[in-house]
Amino acid sequence: MSFVVPARNEAEYLPATLESIRDLETEHTYETIVADGDSDDGTPAIATEYGARVVDGGGEGIGHGRDAGARAADGDWLAFVDADTTLSPEYLDTMLEYARGNDLAAASSRCRMRGPRARLMQATINHVFPRMDRPILPGFNFLVRRPVYEASGGFPNVPNEDTAFSRRLARTEPVGYCPETLVETSPRRIAESGLTGTLYHYLRLDWGRYRGEY
Repeated sequence: MSFVVPARNEAEYLPATLESIRDLETEHTYETIVADGDSDDGTPAIATEYGARVVDGGGEGIGHGRDAGARAADGDWLAFVDADTTLSPEYLDTMLEYARGNDLAAASSRCRMRGPRARLMQATINHVFPRMDRPILPGFNFLVRRPVYEASGGFPNVPNEDTAFSRRLARTEPVGYCPETLVETSPRRIAESGLTGTLYHYLRLDWGRYRGEY
């Protein structure tokens, strides 16, 4: 099992993320890889301090960073977790049991975002995305079988790369949402853009993706 954390100048958030991965309650063996995107704030040193393996994620976008981490990973499952996301202690065991028990190629889970303006986005991820014909699996919380990931070509380095990849994957592979565990992720984009701006951001990128056929 490999956790892949793309990070670019994430010194503020990364310690909590890596601590939550380090403290998982599991008998499974796993590794943690931080794909560093040319940080200049000490992100690589923090990753090393928490026992993660640091690889060059380049500075070309988060899709490139996710894929660089995946290519360096050794696990038969890949768990993509963003640098501002923390996991519940039972996350690994619960997610693997859910994915294997339901013969899924990829899975996500419930999320929590703190703050009143984040609640609609949280509700959309938890209740709308799982009910889509081709569910969107958010990149901050994305578990996938490694052979499936490699065969699919991985995350494209495009805007809204997680939507592009998960919808492409769901055309041919079974995916799902585990209701029995959760992650907590930062509502930074909402804080910066507001809820309306955030939803517009994703809708605009998704429309651009369809028009560009990626």
